[in-house]
Amino acid sequence: MNILGYLQQVGKALMVPIAVLPAGGLMLGLGYAIDPAGWGANSPLATILVFGGKGIMDNQAWLFAAGVAYGLAKDNNGAAALSGLLGLLIVEMVVGNINVISQITSVPVADMSQAQVIASGAAVSAFTGILMGIVAAVLYNRFHNIQLPTALGFFGGRRFVPIVTSFSAIGISILMVYVWPTVYGALVNFGIAISEMGAVGAGVYGFFNRLLIPVGLHHALNQVFIFDLVGISDISKFWSGTGELGVTGMYQAGFFPVMGYGLPAACLAMYHCAKPENKAKVGGILGAAAVTAIITGVTEPIEFAFMFVAPVLYVIHAVLTGLSLFIAASMQWFAGFTFSGGLIDFVLSFNLPLAIKPYMLIVQGLCFAAIYYAVFRFAIEKFDLKTPGRESVDAKQQLLPVDDRAEAYVSALGGRSNLVSIDACITRLRLTLKDVNRIDEETLTELGALGVVKLGDKNLQVIVGTEAELIAQAMANGHESAVAAS
Repeated sequence: MNILGYLQQVGKALMVPIAVLPAGGLMLGLGYAIDPAGWGANSPLATILVFGGKGIMDNQAWLFAAGVAYGLAKDNNGAAALSGLLGLLIVEMVVGNINVISQITSVPVADMSQAQVIASGAAVSAFTGILMGIVAAVLYNRFHNIQLPTALGFFGGRRFVPIVTSFSAIGISILMVYVWPTVYGALVNFGIAISEMGAVGAGVYGFFNRLLIPVGLHHALNQVFIFDLVGISDISKFWSGTGELGVTGMYQAGFFPVMGYGLPAACLAMYHCAKPENKAKVGGILGAAAVTAIITGVTEPIEFAFMFVAPVLYVIHAVLTGLSLFIAASMQWFAGFTFSGGLIDFVLSFNLPLAIKPYMLIVQGLCFAAIYYAVFRFAIEKFDLKTPGRESVDAKQQLLPVDDRAEAYVSALGGRSNLVSIDACITRLRLTLKDVNRIDEETLTELGALGVVKLGDKNLQVIVGTEAELIAQAMANGHESAVAAS
């Protein structure tokens, strides 16, 4: 399978954890709106919302590790998800602990560079979770049916997967201990170099801030521009009023037109480009993600929905983000955020001393919404990008009603006489057959099956998509009628 095809599979697997993120973003945003000064310290309700939201948003790595491993595993088995989470926990305990790093590198903690210390804190991210999810899924698909010698038989099959994933995670952790701080430090130095470039530097920062999100390294640039690594502290100085009018805020303002306007418009474009039969399925996810971005500025549910299935769109998104920051900084249209570039922070920062013509960011946002919608819709349709809802569905599958399709599946599975039991999960038929060799895989594919998984001589799984339960029920009803008639 080519790399693009595999990235599309990863993109589909990401939809499981992505569907959870809007809930976290909304809880954080609402909690912050109730208590913007104390973030829950002054309100019990805000406390519940903020910490409930943090339970989701601060643990994205865990969600992605389990969700991606589950989604990429051949039979969506829980052993794959557990292995992905296990691998991430090992990376977190090794790479995310400066004392462990000190033992491995023989460098005392007191002598570690600032980049090493900061990189350790940022080592566990959505990227790390996705990485370990992919590793666990690959190992699961390779070893889930392995047979070990009799003495070690208990550790064979699916029980072997967490073991081999653990050792792989140790190897990845050791590699990251040496590579991650070097890369992180290089990005910090790059950020320092462009911090003297004014509006152009703000644009460059915006471009790389988005471009580096898939690998979690955007935190390196954030340390330079919006935190206190080199004294810029764009966020704290803006909100405290201690910065420079016309300068402080330039690394924040341009995110508002993208987060609150551009990306929600991209959601609308992806929805309009989805196939008619898939619009109801993706509309809920994309709609929730868009509302979350508008209100709170949390955009991960949108970005992860297309960054892997359509990388070219993600590069375009990074370019547009850089352009937005450059325009806002050049025109000195400034607003700021403490949480993210959504409506809540925009309203709260509107009248701060260092805010300059923030209403113009609304105008810029509407323009960017039009640009995002037009560019995304054109690119998706022109290049047939497989954004959510555009997965290939065979014409024969589209035309046949569920009952007729169920009968066709029965025939392709060797007839009713070959069926012992019929069940379904979310996306697949789970079957027990008298003879698995009697199935016609070519016909199953023509009917729309996305995959066929043989589990021994009797058990079979046919991946058919979200209609699996309906098809299984129709197959079971026909099977019971045939048995009763006989």
